[in-house]
Amino acid sequence: MIPMTTARMRDAVHGTLCGPEDVAISELSTDSRSIAPGAWFVPVTGERFDGHDYIGMALDKGAAGCFCARLPEQLRPDKAYILVEDTRRALRDLAGWYRGQFDLPIVQITGSMGKTTFKELLSGILSQRYNTLKTPGNLNGDIGAPLTLLSLLPEHQAAVVETGMDSAGQIRWLGEAVRPDIAVITNVDDVHLAYFESREAICRAKAEIFENLRPGGLAVINGDDELLTALELGCEKVLCGLSAGCGVRVESLEDLGLEGVRCTIVTAKERYALEIPSPGVHMASLAALAVAAAERLGLTKDEITRGVAAYRPADNRLRVERLPGGRLMINDSYNANPRSVRADVAILAQHRGGKRIALLGDMTELGAAEEPGHRSVGRLVGELGIDILLAVGPRSREWMVPEAQAAGCPDVRWFEHRDAAREDVLSAFGPGDALLLKASHFLNRFDLMADYLREYPFAEG
Repeated sequence: MIPMTTARMRDAVHGTLCGPEDVAISELSTDSRSIAPGAWFVPVTGERFDGHDYIGMALDKGAAGCFCARLPEQLRPDKAYILVEDTRRALRDLAGWYRGQFDLPIVQITGSMGKTTFKELLSGILSQRYNTLKTPGNLNGDIGAPLTLLSLLPEHQAAVVETGMDSAGQIRWLGEAVRPDIAVITNVDDVHLAYFESREAICRAKAEIFENLRPGGLAVINGDDELLTALELGCEKVLCGLSAGCGVRVESLEDLGLEGVRCTIVTAKERYALEIPSPGVHMASLAALAVAAAERLGLTKDEITRGVAAYRPADNRLRVERLPGGRLMINDSYNANPRSVRADVAILAQHRGGKRIALLGDMTELGAAEEPGHRSVGRLVGELGIDILLAVGPRSREWMVPEAQAAGCPDVRWFEHRDAAREDVLSAFGPGDALLLKASHFLNRFDLMADYLREYPFAEG
């Protein structure tokens, strides 16, 4: 972050400053445990915590000051305090003001699935020409997205900002700070039904992303999603996908199994023969969205082709990891919903030369789709001939396990929690086998299982 004075920060967030006006701040943090000396502390309030309780700790560790919705009883004369109505809003407002200091193209992304994958794909393409800032990891919420904007520096030439949601209005709220030149929706699915009454409601909330497009901005939409294609927008839009009505079309799609995908993307101006080094035919649709955005930002055919070929997935996002003895670990452990799990099971089913093992855990935040979602995954496991299903969690026991058994999976085992499955994973996962790891992240933390297997001393043969 370019340094700004406490007076400038006060004006940006329309707060009241208590303390010195000329302190230069170049870093913000919401974590009092790891805050750097001289940084600005943002105390965030949640359902079970209040960051205001840690203002003293942050200042003791060297923070120069903080936002606060209520002032501490004792103000330190060497520290600065900016009183605001809401600290999250203050962070968002500061990020919005700061974004306005930069004249560079910004792409904002949302969608039910594929946000982080698309962010990595597009930022890799744009980096062939531009110094591109991207959202770190999956920090796409009302803290992470503003902090991403506040990471902009003069050397940056473009930015890709991922935005997520769990309520109506959140994408609009973040978009007021991002103010994108290009807004992208990857897809709409049932992954938020714990918070919304229907997929149509999810679509309306996602479509808020277009409300803050800058003049002349472009909406890039998955043209294979009926809800998205039906949106009436007051801006220029391009549909991308396999459907005949798409302005950016996927043609000659070839599924290469665990090696990736080959396809041709056709636009009004060019044909792009792409090699995508990541499995799953869904990658072709994401590539079409990325080509549309990259063309708009002036990249050449060669830059786009090279950028796609250089794609590498983010941590725990459909990574095919090769372990000793020819073992393959398909590590998609970050999160899960029925559609993405079914896609991963189809990828696993293409493995040849060894057993196909699925370690699958419960999926959360599905609302009314919870039972049919788990059942559909179990059914597909049996139908596609997966050799072993290791299921974890009570939802999987109730719905996934019986469906897999009924559909013909020959070896179905259930475990109460992740670590209880460890010994069975080790005994089943032999040379030449492929193992899929997939579950909702915060409930299951299958990434820890991936870490364990990555370090385990497997025999070579």
